Amino acid sequence: MSESLIPYSPEDSYARVILTGLINTIVLAAVSLLLATLLGVIGGLLSVGPSPAGRVLATSYVELFRNLPKILVLLVFFVVAVNGLPPVRESISLGPVQISNRALYLPALEWDPLLWAPILAIALAAVLALAWRRWATGHFARTGQLVPIAPIALGLLIGLPWFAVMLFQVPVIPSLPELRGFDFTGGLRLSLQFVVMAAMLGLYHGAQITEVVRGGIQSVPSGQFEAASALGINRRRTMRLVVLPQVLRIVIPPINNQYVNLIKNTSIGIAVGYSDLMSVVGTIINQTFRPLEMMLVTMGLYLALCLAVTSLLNRWNAVLRRREGKL
Repeated sequence: MSESLIPYSPEDSYARVILTGLINTIVLAAVSLLLATLLGVIGGLLSVGPSPAGRVLATSYVELFRNLPKILVLLVFFVVAVNGLPPVRESISLGPVQISNRALYLPALEWDPLLWAPILAIALAAVLALAWRRWATGHFARTGQLVPIAPIALGLLIGLPWFAVMLFQVPVIPSLPELRGFDFTGGLRLSLQFVVMAAMLGLYHGAQITEVVRGGIQSVPSGQFEAASALGINRRRTMRLVVLPQVLRIVIPPINNQYVNLIKNTSIGIAVGYSDLMSVVGTIINQTFRPLEMMLVTMGLYLALCLAVTSLLNRWNAVLRRREGKL
């Protein structure tokens, strides 16, 4: 295995190796899903926006990636990254970030048991920020009075972790990438294979989600836009407060399909040497000569991942429809 997020050695059991590959697959899928969703929402808004340049850009992006084989896009990205980026000793330096044809090196924090305090504080702040946003949205719907959301949420996300750091006296020690010998040490290392795979999956499926979001926006009756304009609401607030909440309910089922496709498409990482579930299973088959058993195990794990994602999205969709009295 070229990389692992948990301790691993060649002497470990096959179950440990499969777990390591599964974790790599989950992390890659999570990063790619976030990137694809962000690109899809931005592309969908541009495709129906008032700017001709934005519409041309969104259309070109969709048509480019929708009409190319994903394995070909991946190989092109990988070859360009390997040949275009400099070696480690001549890496591109963007402040504390280092980029080479081997990996992407980012600053990180050295792990300390006391870091659980600010991590839990961040989780609590996120929950409180979401609760505040929900209350403020409901208050605006009931009374028409605007309540600041972003400043309060940002204050919670910054203030609570800082309070936890000061209360428990957590030593915050940054770890920066430092060139030693033939590679960098310290910081966070993201392999070139991981970066290329995340970029390809994010761009490829972002194009698909762009079309889903565009269709969802165009399915909203034009009377919604006209009513918001008659009330003096500008276009940006109309999209955020009127259109996107309706689009969300419409696009969840097709986006569900895109998310499942993305998770399954992580398996093509074997083409560039990324140590995901498919890669380690292939090695195990070569060593044990048990292809049927290992393929069944792999199918079960991919099935479990996809069912988990679809179940969460379907439950979210059911909650939204129930709020609107659809069920």
